[in-house]
Amino acid sequence: VTTSIEHARAIEDPARAKIMEILYKNSLSAEQISNELKKTGYKKALTTVRHHLEILKDSGLVQIVKIEESRGAITKFYSTATKLLGYEAPEDFDSKYSKIIDSTSVKIEKILKGLVPKTTKAKKGKNSDPTDYSQYLVMEIMNRAMTSVLENPGKK
Repeated sequence: VTTSIEHARAIEDPARAKIMEILYKNSLSAEQISNELKKTGYKKALTTVRHHLEILKDSGLVQIVKIEESRGAITKFYSTATKLLGYEAPEDFDSKYSKIIDSTSVKIEKILKGLVPKTTKAKKGKNSDPTDYSQYLVMEIMNRAMTSVLENPGKK
């Protein structure tokens, strides 16, 4: 779940979304990314791939993790710890999972009641609604906690 407009804009392009999938827990150069894109049907020029990487880097979704120099040329390697889940829920999702949604909602509501007082005291930006900022913080906390559980099952 993204709570950032910059993140949403950065991954709205299908090629950038595919780059995110390719880079998840991998370290690749722009040329290697271009080759991987071609394997999945995205034929993009190397300059276009670099442009997409710059947008993803500027949004904070992708990082340069290594720089190598070889015969005067510099090669940057990119990676991301952000896992893109590019699925769409089936039409019958709500009816099929309604009992699980209801029981999970009750549990989450209990967690939120403990988080909201802590987040309303946090500093917020100018001209921001305290309720909106509190909701943002709660979403970030829940998002990161869920990510931690999904990526490290049984470790907490």
